[in-house]
Amino acid sequence: MTIKGVLFDFSGTLFRVEPTVTWLRAVLDDLEVSLPEPELRRTAEALERAGALPGGASPVAVPEHLAEHWAVRDESAELHRAAFTGLAREVPLPDPRLHDALYARHMTPAAWCPYGDAAEVLAGLRERGVGVGVVSNIGWDLRPVFRAHGLAPYVDAYVLSYEHGIQKPDPRLFAQACDALGADPRDVLMVGDDRRADGGAAELGCAVHFVDHLPTDRRPDALRPVLDLVG
Repeated sequence: MTIKGVLFDFSGTLFRVEPTVTWLRAVLDDLEVSLPEPELRRTAEALERAGALPGGASPVAVPEHLAEHWAVRDESAELHRAAFTGLAREVPLPDPRLHDALYARHMTPAAWCPYGDAAEVLAGLRERGVGVGVVSNIGWDLRPVFRAHGLAPYVDAYVLSYEHGIQKPDPRLFAQACDALGADPRDVLMVGDDRRADGGAAELGCAVHFVDHLPTDRRPDALRPVLDLVG
C-alpha cells in the first residue's frame, strides 16, 4: 500500500487543549473576577467532571436535558455551543459572564498547544509529497489555531464536522476529506485518538493509526511512526 494522503484528527492528536484549571484561571483574569485559589481549583474540578471544556475530559454524566444536544453536538456551531455552555451551567460560577467567556476562550489559539512532534511529522509529509488533511468533530473554525502555531502551511484541506453537518464516525466525512486531497481512500491513512470516531475511516478502506490522548509532556513522539508508515 502506497500512502498518498494522511488525515489527522485535531484535539488529542495534533493539538492538546489547556488544562481545565488554566482555562478557568485565564477567563477569570480576563474578566477581573477574583476567586480564592482553593475555590478556583474546586470549581475547575467540577467543570472537568461536567465535561465543560471542549477537547478536555468527557462528562462523567450528561444531564438528561442536554442529552439530545450532546449526541449531535458537532453537527453545527449552534449545537456545539449549546451543549458545552449547557454543561458549564451545571457548575455554580461566581459571575454569569463566565459561561460564554469560557466557551470563547477554548476557541483561541492560546488555549491549544501542538504536540511536540506535530510540526516535524507534518513537515516530513510535505517533503515526501504526501497530502495532509485535518478531519475534526468540532463546532468552530480551528484554522486560526493552525496559523498561530505555524502548522497551517503543512495542511492541504480541513474537513470540519460543523461545516458539513456530519460528524465522525460517519464515513461521509472521511470521504469528503479524501476527495479534498484527490486521493483514493485505499491510499489514505487516518490518524486519531478516538477508536470509535476516527475508526470510521476504515469503512472506506482507509488504514487507521491510533495515538493516545495524553498531555503533551507525556506524549512527545507518538506521531513519528506515521512517517515510517508512509515510507
